[in-house]
Amino acid sequence: MELNQLWEQFRTEARASYGLYSREIEVTQKEGVRRGRHFSGVARQFFWAILEKLSPARRVLLLISLALMVFNPEFSWTTNGSQHVIGFDLRLVGGLLMFLVLILEVADRVVMKRDLQIAREIQMWLLPANPPQVPGMEIAFATRPANTVAGDYYDVFPRLGQASVEQAPRERASTEQSYLLAVADVAGKSIPAALLMATFQASLKTLSATPSSLGELVGGMNRYACSNSQSGLRFTTAFIAEYEPDKRTLTFINAGHNQPILRRKSGVIERLDAGGLPLGIKADAPYETGMVTLQAGDWLLVFTDGVVEAINEPGVEYGEERLIAIVNGSAEISPVKMLSRIMVDLDSFAGNTPQQDDITCLVIKGD
Repeated sequence: MELNQLWEQFRTEARASYGLYSREIEVTQKEGVRRGRHFSGVARQFFWAILEKLSPARRVLLLISLALMVFNPEFSWTTNGSQHVIGFDLRLVGGLLMFLVLILEVADRVVMKRDLQIAREIQMWLLPANPPQVPGMEIAFATRPANTVAGDYYDVFPRLGQASVEQAPRERASTEQSYLLAVADVAGKSIPAALLMATFQASLKTLSATPSSLGELVGGMNRYACSNSQSGLRFTTAFIAEYEPDKRTLTFINAGHNQPILRRKSGVIERLDAGGLPLGIKADAPYETGMVTLQAGDWLLVFTDGVVEAINEPGVEYGEERLIAIVNGSAEISPVKMLSRIMVDLDSFAGNTPQQDDITCLVIKGD
């Protein structure tokens, strides 16, 4: 890597590490407190925040190493009128002990990184590698986790149409197949969010195999999510829709998710907002069902908040306006190229700012 790349990577990692240690620190200067006293108080909080992240044994080693690097004891005595002084320079021993603490922490990080990589591979098995061939639409999707594993979920898969509930068994075989589309975002990041994402995927696949309407499917998923949401703390926003190719209709429920953008071929922008609360907050929450027709040349963008809430160095959010502008300026291209333009523009906007949240985008064009 070039020197400037190394420096930018160091800045990014240092900023992320500082964020880890400073979460519980009160940095606001209180009225009447002198600046020097405030600085010493923040430094003390930061020191204890570092110690709390270590195991008890490593805390002791770190404190001993600091003591050895600061205090250099001297012993003196007098014999036959002569004074003798012996000093011990223990800074090297203190430095070695601190290096030992560093090695132990790095070892833990390597083991955890290996486990996280395995978890990421498992998580990728739960997500589709390529979009299915769906009559009447072209599909492209992409995801980018903020950490090794993510709490975002997306999928498009075939489902036996709702008409099968009312038909006789012999007639069901000839029923037109429908397709289920889902984009979800579990509250939080990393391992806790990834575990809940896996339960969301399992419940969606299980309930979608039953003869039920979209409203019944989402209601069942909500009840299951409430049993694993820690009293609503671990909720999930989701956009779930069922597409029927023969009618070109998209029946959808927006469970507290970012409102998808539907751009008609004429340029008119519509928002898909019918739905209800995020999954996992209230077990008996009602959900309103919406329906639109996806015609040739129409665009549908379903995304998580990591897209529109991405920030640059001045702290400005990406916003939906930029997303809509890209779609308006590139309406004639394919979904794959559209998705590529969105991700490139997002990277250009954020620059070297660390990614704060998982990014997922599903792009559909009526064919």
